[in-house]
Amino acid sequence: MSVFGNYARYYDLLYRDKDYVGEALFIRRLIQNHASEAQDILELGCGTGNHAVLLAKEGYKVHGVDLSEEMLKKANSRLSQLPPELTSRLKFSHGDICQIRLNQTFDVVLSLFHVISYQTTNEDLLAAFATVKEHLKPGGIFIFDVWYGPAVLSDRPTIRVKRLEDEEISVTRIAEPAMYPNDNLVDVNYQVFIKDKDNGSVEELQETHRMRYLFKPELELLFNQFSLELIECREWMSNSEPGFNTWGVYFIARRQAE
Repeated sequence: MSVFGNYARYYDLLYRDKDYVGEALFIRRLIQNHASEAQDILELGCGTGNHAVLLAKEGYKVHGVDLSEEMLKKANSRLSQLPPELTSRLKFSHGDICQIRLNQTFDVVLSLFHVISYQTTNEDLLAAFATVKEHLKPGGIFIFDVWYGPAVLSDRPTIRVKRLEDEEISVTRIAEPAMYPNDNLVDVNYQVFIKDKDNGSVEELQETHRMRYLFKPELELLFNQFSLELIECREWMSNSEPGFNTWGVYFIARRQAE
């Protein structure tokens, strides 16, 4: 089962304060700056399709891939609410980004919301980058964000509580981290309480999300191995120089001709 399996149906509520519109515009600017002629995008780890739909509205064709069938159900349900000219630019597929092969290449490969940091072993990282190379046209760009190592070690993760509600449910999520410094890993142990407002019943979910924090030099080794050239590395959304307090950093690499 996907690590997001149990609470995929609460995902949009948990992240409704995430600025998807602003992020889609930011992604569009990155694409225009580095691949202005791009038309089609592969999104590895598309979740419930928020970014994909917004990028399709910007005129791109987007093929989203996700491991969670629950997330993809929500993504596909969006299609029935969209006009045909928009749905014609969207497609969602179930698959593991370490294994999937679509027999198609794209101008842009996206992997957002720290999907690459979910690839916690060297083998998984290598497999994910092999997938990127397989699907990226020469000259195309790979855009992704990660948990940035210098910040994770300097501003270490702490216990966090998030509370949200809508008309039907209220959600309390507690995130308790455990760090493994010799493996560059953090286990984020989630305890989620979902209260039904109608009958007062409470459901409790527990999941652990294992994350790998990454450093620029090790990513450059991966780029070199898979014919990618680093062209930009900045703080997500702000475009500031990454530093010791920059948890979210995006990288852009260009596929080189071989």
